[in-house]
Amino acid sequence: MGFIADSLNRIQPSATIAVSTKARQLAAQGRDIISLSAGEPDFDTPDNIKEAAKRALDAGKTKYTDVDGIPELKAAIVAKFKRDNNLDYKPSQVSVGTGGKQVLYNALLATLNPGDEVVIPAPCWVSYADIVLLGGGTPVFAPTTLEDGYRLKPEALEKAITPKTKWFIFNSPSNPTGTAYSHDDIKALTDVLLRHEQVWVLTDDMYEHLLYDGLKFATPAAVEPRLYGRTLTMNGLSKAYCMTGWRLGYAAGPEQLINAMRKLQSQSTSNPSSITQWAGVEALNGPQDFIAHNNKIFVGRRDLVVSMLNQAKGIKCPNPQGAFYVYPSIKALIGKTSKSGVKIADDEAFVTALLEEEGVAVVHGAAFEGSPSFRVSYATSTEALKDACTRIQRFCGNLS
Repeated sequence: MGFIADSLNRIQPSATIAVSTKARQLAAQGRDIISLSAGEPDFDTPDNIKEAAKRALDAGKTKYTDVDGIPELKAAIVAKFKRDNNLDYKPSQVSVGTGGKQVLYNALLATLNPGDEVVIPAPCWVSYADIVLLGGGTPVFAPTTLEDGYRLKPEALEKAITPKTKWFIFNSPSNPTGTAYSHDDIKALTDVLLRHEQVWVLTDDMYEHLLYDGLKFATPAAVEPRLYGRTLTMNGLSKAYCMTGWRLGYAAGPEQLINAMRKLQSQSTSNPSSITQWAGVEALNGPQDFIAHNNKIFVGRRDLVVSMLNQAKGIKCPNPQGAFYVYPSIKALIGKTSKSGVKIADDEAFVTALLEEEGVAVVHGAAFEGSPSFRVSYATSTEALKDACTRIQRFCGNLS
């Protein structure tokens, strides 16, 4: 249809949202569906954060704010970067958007020109490549392997970089694999980036606080201070603070880039919700002890899911150290046939048949540029996870 912009033909609707929607539709028809597709905690937003939002409402803080964040929130973000990451930023180096996705969108749309390449380790979150394509850039996937725990090796990064590379997008802990990088893992990558002065670094630290087994969080600008001047460090409140629907993301980086992002945001959404911003001030400045409490629960769920999936016929599931995802391989199941006669030609056929036959919704690996695999979000109750994994075991056992 000639009426629709050509640029929209370059992108796909979000696969994770599509799977969640299909699962909701089947549940509405009365089917018994367990959805392990959405990347959001099942815990409620902490009370102190909700109370801060109510206070802001009662105080009439319902007007427009500065385009990219109120001064109080920027101050809280500056304090957070210093406290948690030992990174020094000024409020003028901070941008606040409607979720992390908008921050990434602003950064890429404000900097990409046709022909610019963006290196993305794969498997990767579904939106990176599409935002790059929308901005006229070219995504270049740097492959990782199950054997390496889906960690990007410096050699693979080096190989992916060309004179046209403008950005390297780095996400740890990672969606979809849960892979978390240590300080030394990141140092090996920043050593490569130091040799390529044209490459900027966009770090997605959204899962920073969801780290397990004693692993300490590290982020590129802190690991290698020489990259500080060409790094945008992005984070948000969705995951650790259980605020997915509130929509608040933020980033800090060089002022020239932050100014360009503000210019773009001034002509798109303007400011994020004023009430959400005041809730964000409380989230960052208030008590943080609930995070460790939630993480204990996540570790128990991860251990359960990894153990049960590895008992399923033909599934190989690594044990990741962060986020709330596991990313099992189904290489051994490709070519088999399901109980109802569906040929498992690829991971999309696998997840479709699993949903139809057993009522379990997961996301296929092709959506994340990593096949043949699927992503499970274990951010749901232990009972639901047990039931879902039992159904997955049964589904795999019935393949012939």
